[in-house]
Amino acid sequence: MAFAWDPFREMDMLHREIDRLFSQTSWRSPLSKVSFLPGLAARAYPLLRLDDRADEIVVEALAPGIDLDALKVSVINQQLRIEGSKPAPKDVEADAYHRNERSAGAFVRILSLPAPVNPDKITADYKNGILTIKMPKAEHAKPRRITVNVA
Repeated sequence: MAFAWDPFREMDMLHREIDRLFSQTSWRSPLSKVSFLPGLAARAYPLLRLDDRADEIVVEALAPGIDLDALKVSVINQQLRIEGSKPAPKDVEADAYHRNERSAGAFVRILSLPAPVNPDKITADYKNGILTIKMPKAEHAKPRRITVNVA
């Protein structure tokens, strides 16, 4: 019984082998997301939700316990930048932890915005561990209704 050569099966096997090799080493891509959260694959921090509304872009960032004095929010070249730090708990020594998944340290999160915004009207509020950033869209980026004339 003859088997036909399947190039897609061969590529899949090669892909799996390369993934296996990289998972066995400590090498991480410099392009991967970097944060201070522990684990095999670092996650971006803070976790975000972006709403692209008709007149504004709203970003909610889940960031409980951050140092509000160190928090910086800026928009440059249609990119939102959130940076700050999360202090470590002072009441427990590091050696006393059995398991700690709530790490502390500095963070930077940069997010490309889906449309140009008006930087003079951006507001940011922090309540109950959630940072809400409201960015009104620039006038030229807002949708416009165009009337169609019938001739």
